[in-house]
Amino acid sequence: MLTRALQEAGARVVAVERDPSLAAGLRARFSGDVSIVQSDVLDWKVPAEPFAVVANLPFAGSGAILSRLLRGPVTRAAVVEWAFAQKQAAVWPTTLKGAYWRAFYEVEIVRRLDRTAFAPPPSVDAAVLCFNRRAQPLVPTAESQRYWRFLSEAFHAGTELRRSVLTPLQAKRLAPTLGFRPNARPRELDACQWAGVYASFRREASGVRWRIDR
Repeated sequence: MLTRALQEAGARVVAVERDPSLAAGLRARFSGDVSIVQSDVLDWKVPAEPFAVVANLPFAGSGAILSRLLRGPVTRAAVVEWAFAQKQAAVWPTTLKGAYWRAFYEVEIVRRLDRTAFAPPPSVDAAVLCFNRRAQPLVPTAESQRYWRFLSEAFHAGTELRRSVLTPLQAKRLAPTLGFRPNARPRELDACQWAGVYASFRREASGVRWRIDR
């Protein structure tokens, strides 16, 4: 249904389908601007040029799939399970993936879809969770991998920032400037605060002065 709607809207579509028989059926139904790729999306080579994701993602694998797709120049995405969408769209408390994704994308729930809208209906409701790439990222794009490692260290430490990625003195100095508690834990900072913490950390580590737009 999504493939047909996209084709009728004039889009150039790459449809990724893991099941061989379903992929064969799609090839029999579509041609022209629709290319059918038989692959697990986790193994699919993400395009180098900007593209949009329109997908009803498997609920159990939404996080892993989005982590894979959002490495590329995605402009927007996707349909996911309602609770997952709520968690990722929340400004606070923050998740590891949410803090990272929000550095490069504006994230919002644009629609709620009742489970009865699907055939067969799943056991839970769904949401259209939209990722729109920021014109000005909170963290330089070239630093994306390093930023992920920085966030991962903080979230996986399971303790306060002043005991993991920051010293007590750094936390005391940054807290009033960025608006968080000196003894805050990772989930208590929003995406803008995390970008500010990272900018300060990198500036002190490298001596390079960065400007982070919030």
